[in-house]
Amino acid sequence: MFLQSYGPQPRAAGITAVGSMLPEEILSSDSLQQEVARRSGLALPPRLLTQATGIRSRRVAGPDVYASTLAAGAARRALDAAGLTGPDIDLLLFASASRDMVEPATAHIVQAELGTRAHALDVTNACNSFINGVDLARAMILAGRARRALVVTGETPSRAVQYAPGSLAELREGFAGYTFGDAGAAVVVEAVERGGILDVDTETHSEHWEVGGIPGGGSRHPRGDAYTYFRGDGHELRGVFEKVGTAVIDRTLHRTGLDWDGVAKVLVHQVTVPYLERFAELTGVPAGKLVVTVPELGNIASASIGVQLDRVFAELAPGERVLCVGLGGGISIMTMVWEKS
Repeated sequence: MFLQSYGPQPRAAGITAVGSMLPEEILSSDSLQQEVARRSGLALPPRLLTQATGIRSRRVAGPDVYASTLAAGAARRALDAAGLTGPDIDLLLFASASRDMVEPATAHIVQAELGTRAHALDVTNACNSFINGVDLARAMILAGRARRALVVTGETPSRAVQYAPGSLAELREGFAGYTFGDAGAAVVVEAVERGGILDVDTETHSEHWEVGGIPGGGSRHPRGDAYTYFRGDGHELRGVFEKVGTAVIDRTLHRTGLDWDGVAKVLVHQVTVPYLERFAELTGVPAGKLVVTVPELGNIASASIGVQLDRVFAELAPGERVLCVGLGGGISIMTMVWEKS
């Protein structure tokens, strides 16, 4: 098999541009709860969703807005920020928990929108998909297999929300889905002379894979609307992350010699406000280091870290370091230390 190489292998790769895209429609938690109560006939305590999650609103993709739509929109913004066009990209990774369809890979749909001829494929690992994609892009560049990568995500988990639960038990089973919002994000990853992605660590506890997810669309449940809704135990999921998550962060800080003073920003996947507050309590990260998006955007799955990065990218100075913390169903925890070049 012929493996294309691009000459001498670079010593470092990093994120050089970022973009994000949010759907136009805003859905408040109170409006969502009213709709669920209307469709299900269940009597729910006033402001239950807002008070339980701390989420005031989220963005919701319209009927003609797909995962690829959000990914391509974010990608155009990232390319514009870098002064690039589609043909400048030789690796395109669609890294998302959502997708347009089972086959073909959504990366090809995004590529057709952007007009690139890059090597295109999907990377899927729940809410860690995007940070996994960035890590894979970095590895391909360092191996000399790509010059410049575009990593994109388009998340539409709001389509996995059960608006008409048949009982309180069904409402509880799908409650985590009421945190979902939609968004897209993209980054350009390429060789850099200094800084870049300095450290990556992961820890996986796959014995907990059944804690939560969307079971439909695969070989276990290829058909049936009931399987297209998110279901899971949010309390159990939180317990697993609390038990194992801080060890990865502690390890990363120790190995890199960093402390919280040496980190400009901490970007962490955000599920609910109480969950984020518990993360800060367990890790000791100062509140001012966090880029908080969950109250206004909800849980936007793997787009969370990309959207947060887009909000602070311009204000970061060269040499400042960012710690990314990914939390994904399955269960996986991932850290990435990136220094702006």
